[in-house]
Amino acid sequence: MEIRYLGFEQRQNSRAYQFDVREKGQPGRQLAVTADMDLFRLHRVGIQEGPTLSGNKLSADLERGWEGAPELTEADVRAYLNSKSSAEAQRAEQRKTSRQRSAMAEAYKLSPWRNPGI
Repeated sequence: MEIRYLGFEQRQNSRAYQFDVREKGQPGRQLAVTADMDLFRLHRVGIQEGPTLSGNKLSADLERGWEGAPELTEADVRAYLNSKSSAEAQRAEQRKTSRQRSAMAEAYKLSPWRNPGI
């Protein structure tokens, strides 16, 4: 399945994020995911993250075989923020581990106990 973001349409206090969905052996179709803009403000999520959030929602709904008009919910935004913070924590831990290894390697090189001739 291929999902391509096409743009959005502003409606009162919501946005409809438009996507082109193509599946093998099926004709292409256009679907929209509606998102209430108050969700972005409430959870302090930038509106530039709307296409990613909506694309994730649409992809998950299509994989489950759900038919209907997809709508971004508060639970979707929370799940996105949780996964984002988990990924950031993991990257921070990797940077920390990398620095520790680098520092240990440097200390090993400078150690007077190191005897490479033996």
